[in-house]
Amino acid sequence: MMSNAPRHPLLPAAAAGLTVVLWASAFVAIRSAGDAYSPGALALGRLLAGALTLGALCVVRREGLPPRSAWRGIALSGVLWFGFYMVALNWGEQRVDAGTAALVVNVGPLLIALLGTRLLGDPMPPRLLAGMAVSFAGAVTVGLSMSSGGGGASLLGVVACLLAAVAYAAGVVSQKPALGRASALQVTTFGCLVGAVVCLPFAGRLVTEAAHAPVSATLNMVYLGVFPTALAFTTWAYALARTTASRMGATTYAVPALVVLMSWLALGEVPGALTLVGGALCLAGVAVSRSRAAGRSRRVAAGEPRPEKVG
Repeated sequence: MMSNAPRHPLLPAAAAGLTVVLWASAFVAIRSAGDAYSPGALALGRLLAGALTLGALCVVRREGLPPRSAWRGIALSGVLWFGFYMVALNWGEQRVDAGTAALVVNVGPLLIALLGTRLLGDPMPPRLLAGMAVSFAGAVTVGLSMSSGGGGASLLGVVACLLAAVAYAAGVVSQKPALGRASALQVTTFGCLVGAVVCLPFAGRLVTEAAHAPVSATLNMVYLGVFPTALAFTTWAYALARTTASRMGATTYAVPALVVLMSWLALGEVPGALTLVGGALCLAGVAVSRSRAAGRSRRVAAGEPRPEKVG
């Protein structure tokens, strides 16, 4: 069994924060690259860029193959999260704006909490439930404010984002046991490789579309692979190994608020008062759900019993 004790108690929280920021940026980058690349081709290009980056890191760090006991979780998360999720999200974002997509996908943390409690025995303390409720209310407020601003969300786009949310939740719950048997870098690298293999049927379209795509779209695709995939999925796995799936899922409720902020800074879209209120609620809910997380993580890493008991 691998030791998950952090060298510094703030590292898991910092890793989770970096993940949230990079994943928020992915929603904007997908919208930009989606004008030139189809959903499957964009997913494959992103995964190939991510796999090359992660592979290089594995070579530098001399990381070997994960143990056999970790492969079930790696394979499931690779198919569901790295493969199906990315294709479905790309498809959805071709039909809805980035803010709406972020809102719909962020029903995922609720699914993670339910699946984590049922399958992983994750605790469901009142503070986590309260934080999730506040953040979900904020995410709904953000989505409503953006929709009222003239964004038309197609039914197919919303359905695609919902499917992405289901795949995301199932992928996280599948990944969690593997992180007890392999390093975060190993789990992320080979999960990314599995996802790339799943998306190989789109290789022909990727080659054709890359030949005609503008440089900016291709750079956005490479950015998605290097940063929101290679870096952010690794920092996510590092943090997930040191806390519960439910608590990590609640952290991503900050994503819709950050998507609005990034759209404001990058595209000059000034958010309205209702959007700002929703964003503040998202961040407040994350603060509530993650409070006392560092102390609990230190106790678990040190082998002390958890203060709450699932029952």
